[in-house]
Amino acid sequence: MRKFNVNVNGQNYVVELEEVSADAAVQAPVAAAVSAPSAPAVKAPQGGVKLTSPMPGTVNDIKVKDGQSVKEGEAVIVLEAMKMENDIAANASGRITVLVQKGATVNTGDVLAVIEYEATMFYGLTSAAGKSLVD
Repeated sequence: MRKFNVNVNGQNYVVELEEVSADAAVQAPVAAAVSAPSAPAVKAPQGGVKLTSPMPGTVNDIKVKDGQSVKEGEAVIVLEAMKMENDIAANASGRITVLVQKGATVNTGDVLAVIEYEATMFYGLTSAAGKSLVD
């Protein structure tokens, strides 16, 4: 058996392959056990708006602190993809819970953060009839 390092979409894997001679019969491939690094579990809030990764890449920087108030359009995470840094902007205003760490590898659609609306954002809102929407 020979070991090889293989990189797929920015993720490194160690693969073991059996070397066979040219006259050996070809057998069906056997899947090798692959160990991928696991990110520490972060408890995501129950509600809120999910901020997902638009592309595969590596988290280069997190520009906000967990629990910080953010505004829609504000850059919150820097994602490196294909040697380019891309600002990932908040898709809603509210309090952010970051679910990734600097250096983490993410895929398209992975949840990077959750933004929960803050109760103070709705202070003073009224309906068309003039009634308060927040008690």
